[in-house]
Amino acid sequence: MEKQKAGRDNLGKLASKFAELNDDVLFGEVWSREDKLSLRDRSMITISALMAQGLYPQLKSHFIIGKKHGINKEEAVEIVTQLAFYSGWPKAWSAFSLIQEVYGDEDSKEVHGGVFGMGEPNTAYSQYFIGTSYLKPLTKQGESVVGLANVTFEPGCRNNWHIHHSTNGGGQILICVEGEGWYQEEGKTAQSLNVGDVVVIPANIKHWHGAKKDLWFSHIAVEVPGKNTSNEWCEPVFDEEYNKLS
Repeated sequence: MEKQKAGRDNLGKLASKFAELNDDVLFGEVWSREDKLSLRDRSMITISALMAQGLYPQLKSHFIIGKKHGINKEEAVEIVTQLAFYSGWPKAWSAFSLIQEVYGDEDSKEVHGGVFGMGEPNTAYSQYFIGTSYLKPLTKQGESVVGLANVTFEPGCRNNWHIHHSTNGGGQILICVEGEGWYQEEGKTAQSLNVGDVVVIPANIKHWHGAKKDLWFSHIAVEVPGKNTSNEWCEPVFDEEYNKLS
């Protein structure tokens, strides 16, 4: 996740040690343990705890953070609806007002993904992404030896370093269809991607791909058939290295 500075920005002069613990320990060490629990799940847990205590200024902040971590308006409403029965009806009324402030009058998600559309939130693999991605399958499992899916990344979203293992053949091909993104193999300089670019990813090569900081990005992922294929997910692309790209 992006480096937290709220503690130092708001309390750096008044309570410098508290600010340090907030930014470096709570967010820098606990929240960043994405291999144990995703940012999206951590946001849901935190929202639940804050609503139960009626801590509305902090609750609003975490609705904003939760939105960045992929909690949409419908899900936020459902969380509060269930919590109303455990935390209290008046607290739910107050929480709904905060949701309205944070999400506004959003009735549907922003449309991206090029001509194929962005599909649905890629929740099954969210633990392997920083930010929110969307998945639109273009072939059905079993109908073809080649799997095709359109993957859309919100600005700043990228997947973890990963490897497509295979003993023969295998690997992946990316066909860029919207926006701008990055592709990088381990030990090599990141490659800027634009609409129309095609990236051939050999099997057994550690790499990552995703959107640029301020732009949406979509590519078709082509799963190349191979023998004894499997995917290995590795460490995240941390902000420190990602923010160096330009």
